[in-house]
Amino acid sequence: MKIPAYRRIATDLADRIRAGEYRPGDALPAQRELSAGYGVTLMTLRQALQELRDEGLIVQQAGRGTFVAPVQAAYRVDTLRSFVEDLREQGHRVATEVVAVALDGGLRLERVRLLGDRPVIHQTSSVPAPWAAAIADEDFRRVSLYAALAEAGVTIVRASERIVPGLLTEPVAGHLRRPAGEAVFVSERTTYGMDEQVVVVDRAVIVGDLIEIRAERAATRLSLQWGTVRDRPFG
Repeated sequence: MKIPAYRRIATDLADRIRAGEYRPGDALPAQRELSAGYGVTLMTLRQALQELRDEGLIVQQAGRGTFVAPVQAAYRVDTLRSFVEDLREQGHRVATEVVAVALDGGLRLERVRLLGDRPVIHQTSSVPAPWAAAIADEDFRRVSLYAALAEAGVTIVRASERIVPGLLTEPVAGHLRRPAGEAVFVSERTTYGMDEQVVVVDRAVIVGDLIEIRAERAATRLSLQWGTVRDRPFG
């Protein structure tokens, strides 16, 4: 059975997007250029683009063009799981760069989180004694802080998180490859163990044009999530 032209075009463009030829936020060539390149009418090309839009691979902005959609991700802030655990569970490729590790009475860990190859979070975590020495030698590029604490016998009971808007400052701007003064979210989270002992104090700076907070309300609960910004003009 012959595959329709629009579907072959959609498959080819999707493969090129996934291969990184067109990256999140990049503009696709103009529709007339694409239709000429594929040797089809504008109507056929638009059917292909509709397929990509339905798959969430592209967004179209009236008067601006067609763009590769941001990576889709969601982060639940009403759980004790980490940002990385949530995203990896969704199938995203998440990497951690360790900027600095210092041990002086407690552990101070500075990291940058990358979604794909785009830095999205700068995170500074402080762990007090006596747990700091037990986890100081971990490779935090591969091992999560909470996994290391669990291995050291620490039981996490609860966390308190405060999220406020802020402006990006140096040197964090350099780590996130963004200009200073750009709008960001700032998360301040304190995690407690048994007997209300403070186990981790986190401060995370989260890029403001890729991440949004989503809320789901029900009669008996409120669920909050982080997610990527979609269908918003680029630039």
